[in-house]
Amino acid sequence: MRIDIITVLPEMIEQTLNTSILARAQAKGLVEIHLHQLRDYSTNKWRRVDDYPFGGEPGMVMCVEPIERAIEHLKAEREYDEIIYTSPDGEQFNQSVANELSLMNNMIILCGHYKGIDQRVRDHLITREISIGDYVLTGGELAAAVMSDAIVRLIPGAIGDAGSALNDTFQDNLLAPPIYSRPADYKGWKVPEILLSGNDAKIAEWRMNQAVERTRRLRPDLLREK
Repeated sequence: MRIDIITVLPEMIEQTLNTSILARAQAKGLVEIHLHQLRDYSTNKWRRVDDYPFGGEPGMVMCVEPIERAIEHLKAEREYDEIIYTSPDGEQFNQSVANELSLMNNMIILCGHYKGIDQRVRDHLITREISIGDYVLTGGELAAAVMSDAIVRLIPGAIGDAGSALNDTFQDNLLAPPIYSRPADYKGWKVPEILLSGNDAKIAEWRMNQAVERTRRLRPDLLREK
């Protein structure tokens, strides 16, 4: 997989994208993540990528020309499954979307800034708009980092235990069951006996029941989606 991120602030997420699971996945050759400075595609001497919007709206808007130049430059080198714009009014990013995107080969993520991007970019260049929540950030870089992390950890080999990602919270529309570690008894706070029994079938049944109960109590909307 290759993820190309177009941004005006690559330094905001560069360290995050080269840390922990993301760093190991890149070292293993499972994914390539490339940051592209949008200002490099500006044609004016000040390297500006924003301007005043038509119609007298307040704030600034990201211009169509440098974005189109950046995207077309990347598309000339390879085909992309998706060209994603991180937007607060896009479809909600969730585990299901992460699963879907983790199966793709190449994607571009365009990080929004200012009051947003010229609508013509959304109309003619973007294939998908994704939001990580109903709130507005300074820019789309943090959203791009969140999405990249959630996607990459699902690629086989990215994490040490391949089965771990399969029972993460939100997989199968369930919250993860409670988990415990040693010691089995800490200040009288005891691990449930079933987890110490060695009976794998009973433990699996207990975990499923706990996952369903936690989901019913904390996120009943997930059960309604099943």
